[in-house]
Amino acid sequence: MKSKGKKKAALSLVMMSIVLSLAGCGGGTNGAEAPAPEKTTAATQTEPAKTDEPKPEEPKVAGDLEIQYFVGGYGDGWWKEVIGEFKKKYPDVNIKESAGSQINEQMKPRWIQGNPPDVVYIDGAGSNETQMVLDDQLMDITDWVKDAKNVDGEPLTSNLIAPPQDYSGKNYTIPLVFGSWGTFYDETLFTEKGWDVPKDWDSFLATSEKIKADGVYPYIHTGKYPYYIVGGLLNTGFVSENGDNPQILKDQEAAKEGSFKNDAVANTLKKIVDMRDKGYFDNASFGMSHTDSQMLFLQHKDAMIPNGLWLENEMKKDVPEGFKFGFIPSVMQKPGGKFVAIPYTSNIAIAKKAKNPDAAKAFIEFIFTKQAAVRWAELTGALMNVKADLESSGASDVVKTAMKYFNGSDTIVAPVFKLAADIEQAENDATIALLQGSITPEEWMDRMEKAAAKIRK
Repeated sequence: MKSKGKKKAALSLVMMSIVLSLAGCGGGTNGAEAPAPEKTTAATQTEPAKTDEPKPEEPKVAGDLEIQYFVGGYGDGWWKEVIGEFKKKYPDVNIKESAGSQINEQMKPRWIQGNPPDVVYIDGAGSNETQMVLDDQLMDITDWVKDAKNVDGEPLTSNLIAPPQDYSGKNYTIPLVFGSWGTFYDETLFTEKGWDVPKDWDSFLATSEKIKADGVYPYIHTGKYPYYIVGGLLNTGFVSENGDNPQILKDQEAAKEGSFKNDAVANTLKKIVDMRDKGYFDNASFGMSHTDSQMLFLQHKDAMIPNGLWLENEMKKDVPEGFKFGFIPSVMQKPGGKFVAIPYTSNIAIAKKAKNPDAAKAFIEFIFTKQAAVRWAELTGALMNVKADLESSGASDVVKTAMKYFNGSDTIVAPVFKLAADIEQAENDATIALLQGSITPEEWMDRMEKAAAKIRK
């Protein structure tokens, strides 16, 4: 026992000596005078000194950056301007613009071959973001976009009107353009003729009868692109007939069984057939391009047309003197019912196989600013998906009118949705067949349910 006691005492003395030695090295004096600390080099610094090490530098924005964008009703003026400004900020970036009215079809082989551009603006015929997500072509930006900031230092998503679309908890795109489908008319013509602007389905029928009596077709569809009627008429009817519940559109997006065959869809299709059988549609527009049918509208061959908010800008070179665009979100609602605005977004994304993802992210952070949004409104006459004050901007009156509907309590703004490519094509084909009288509403619904069933497999 004594031997163990001596060992413990000796051990205690050794430990005390070590502690005192460490206390002297650390500069702790407890009131006693301590020797001046020795100078240390980087090699002899203690662990806490590592907190002073510089943070890793941000990835340098340089190299080749390819941007694909569709040129349609919005033109390319904004793109040219913003790309030029981006180039000034990042002079080491070499930008290639792959753009044009046919760019989606031209670039399709490269997407299939796994050689896509870095950034893609998803808009126009031949593009479908839902299909691109299903085909695993787009980068998962879920984590990045949560923390991303624009070049003004603001959280990128904080100023968005519509958030990035959710795909089972993941984000692949960011809405760049925010707009709405609806029915357009010439305010000047309606005033001259004494035609009442429709507020619901009953007033639409009454006004259409007056228009028809004056020798003008009440309504025109946009030629071989029936998705204008789907957005401007059908989808608004689905929501109204579904008790003002837009969930039906999200169910159709998800290809849920029965979402295309129910009372809401059947009642809407009956209204379309009613318009058809009353001779409200201008059959001359079958097979036309959308711009040709829009010319008939501008020439007052037709009083109303379904379209998107880009219409005025797209046709600005052909608008007759005195023509004043008017806009109403929907005409399918029952008397006393709310307007239904079917929004559309044209989105921007980064390719999953982008060669320069750092520059691609920098470009997106550069364009999502209030200043860029104002310039978009001034150059396109439409809305960018960024909250910005447009009152003093050059945005068109029709766009400002649309914003009043969006902000009003009498309007339901449906969620953004996008059908899969095969379902969208089936809907377009079925709608043309219905307008031509070659199928019944029941057959329209059967076609759509079959198309949705294939997606679910």
